[in-house]
Amino acid sequence: MSGPDYVFPTDNLTTWDNDGYTKIQMTNTHPANIQPKSLVTVVKEQCREAGASMTAFKVKRGEKWISWTFEDYYRDIQVVARAFIKLGLEERHTVCVQGFNSPEWFLSCQGAIHAGGICAGLYPTNNGETNKFILEDCMANILVVEDEKMAKSIEPYRNQLPHLKCIVVYDGKVSENLNDIISWQDLMRLGKEDKNDGPLLERQRNMAINQCAVLVYTSGTTGNPKGVMLSHDNIIWTAEVACKEVLKLKYGNEVIVSYLPLSHIAGQMMDIWVPIVNLSTVIFADKMALKGTLLATLQEARPTIFFGVPRVWEKIMEGMKSKGRATKGLKKKVAEACKKAGIDHHLNNKDSVMYTIGKKAVYCKVREALGLDRCTGFYSGAAPISGETIKYFLSLDIVVHELYGMSEVTGPQSLQSGPKTIVGSVGPTMPGCQTKLANKDIDQNGEICMKGRNLMMGYLNREDKTTEDIDQDGWLHSGDIGSIDATDFIFITGRIKELIITAGGENVAPIPVEEKIKQELPCLSNAILIGDKQKYLSCFLTVKVIVDKDNNDMPTNVLTPETIDWCKSVGSNATKVTDILSGPDAAFLNAIQAGIDRANKAATSRASVVQKWTILPLDLSLPTGELGPTLKLKRFAFNKKYDHAIDRLYV
Repeated sequence: MSGPDYVFPTDNLTTWDNDGYTKIQMTNTHPANIQPKSLVTVVKEQCREAGASMTAFKVKRGEKWISWTFEDYYRDIQVVARAFIKLGLEERHTVCVQGFNSPEWFLSCQGAIHAGGICAGLYPTNNGETNKFILEDCMANILVVEDEKMAKSIEPYRNQLPHLKCIVVYDGKVSENLNDIISWQDLMRLGKEDKNDGPLLERQRNMAINQCAVLVYTSGTTGNPKGVMLSHDNIIWTAEVACKEVLKLKYGNEVIVSYLPLSHIAGQMMDIWVPIVNLSTVIFADKMALKGTLLATLQEARPTIFFGVPRVWEKIMEGMKSKGRATKGLKKKVAEACKKAGIDHHLNNKDSVMYTIGKKAVYCKVREALGLDRCTGFYSGAAPISGETIKYFLSLDIVVHELYGMSEVTGPQSLQSGPKTIVGSVGPTMPGCQTKLANKDIDQNGEICMKGRNLMMGYLNREDKTTEDIDQDGWLHSGDIGSIDATDFIFITGRIKELIITAGGENVAPIPVEEKIKQELPCLSNAILIGDKQKYLSCFLTVKVIVDKDNNDMPTNVLTPETIDWCKSVGSNATKVTDILSGPDAAFLNAIQAGIDRANKAATSRASVVQKWTILPLDLSLPTGELGPTLKLKRFAFNKKYDHAIDRLYV
């Protein structure tokens, strides 16, 4: 072999071995015919092109911003790669990284790959058992963690992890009595002292482009996490096509704020790989970003593109609505008129004097307040975003484009872009990729199946799951149900495994029903549809409450100001969830029933009508186990947790 840009000859479309290879699915048409390159080569070429004249990333330490040029970035990658080899990283073995986004996360990922290994992220919220499973599954030689607390959490399992040789802590000091645990400073010192690049270059000569470089572990909502194997080609090709063909990013001129988990494919692609391909600058938020500090970072960084999961967009919307309630008189009337004009412009193709006024007096001020005044692209992914949220931002002349994909296709499969959006659609298939529907029903809904150079190699050590999800022709069966319209725009309506099959044998996709209920009842944070193998549908509801930012965003009992205003509008004086449930609050409950009735009128069939509902005393959250790391509902975990409550609905 003469890597790193060697392509191992094979006709295999899948593999589940850490040292396996898969066929690069090139075609004769652009962009599927782009010449493949390894991550090692692309990083080297891009960093050399940008050199010392461009900032790769910057992070605030204390009150001071510290920057890395692309020249610095590449130098430190080599240092980390040499250190990993000295610490015992074997070829095709893994470096796992756990912690909030940081330069050290980037460098650990790049260093592992450059040293002939594989990088795998661990969600910061993982428990010890989950981390133990992943470390064992991917034969991790090195674990890089944010702090000593994370390092200590794996200590009870060290005797069960024969491959693990060293733990590196990148933030804070390390106690002298900890076994095989070193600081980031020690790691860098080790790499700088070793001036011999021979072993590093030898490992790169042993690389192939169609070989695994990154493992992304699924959240494991129905069992142990699965390691999605992504090749050099998967990552580089997907990043290049997304940058140039879809997002049409300005080369060398974009600024991105890094705050979403890098262990998730969305965060990793947007923060690590897209900026390398496009020579963008990344600015790190602090670890309290999702607990209130993100806005301050946005105002300081003023990014040019912004990606958020739906809950992030919802939090921004809730904050803006709260401030809007304080606006009175003529100012409020003008703002409301401009919002209506924004909706008319984007959804009804109607322009008016108020839209022109809004562009000059309202919309620009909103963007400035959010730190998004330079932003030309707004995106949402990782979970379905509600039409209500998208329409709210359209009223402010902010077009949030929804994208669709998963770890198994290296992130995006379809996405919208440009000045317009189709609410409810995840856009057309990305150029060079293919999408089809399998097993279509009478309404032309079917399972979304995907193919292309973005398709994963397979699941590590899981022949069963790999062959179950990827058929013999190389199509990934997503498990998502959707439709494709005449303009090739894709609409996702549910998941096969989440599909509710009633006792009468009728299929109901829960997401459209849940979204309709929330649309009718803006006081609700969640609606969870129940009814599998039952005679009728029921629904669990949670009310919007303030979260405790000092306690891992745990939901409190206190209603949000917006919800309190809604309560007053229906004749309720409730300010807490207990006020609603202890009474019970007849005015509130009657208003909920009225909203359910309105939603039921839009039901596509009698089987989709909600006949019973109940309000949970506590909202769903990550720490209570109903939401996954990307704040998406873990439906199976929810059903298991509330199985007795579900039974009571069908007595």
